[in-house]
Amino acid sequence: MTEEILTFKEVRQYLKISRTTLYNWLHQKKIPAAKIGRVWRFKKSKIDAWMEEQAR
Repeated sequence: MTEEILTFKEVRQYLKISRTTLYNWLHQKKIPAAKIGRVWRFKKSKIDAWMEEQAR
């Protein structure tokens, strides 16, 4: 089974947040992500786990 990888835009849409908010979270290292070359990528399972943690 392959891990679903999301783009910057897909994470913004998934979380229903602005571009600025996501950039701020990335630079503050508040959200799990990896920068590959010049682009950000996100594992959906880590985003889901992070959201659960934020809800606590």
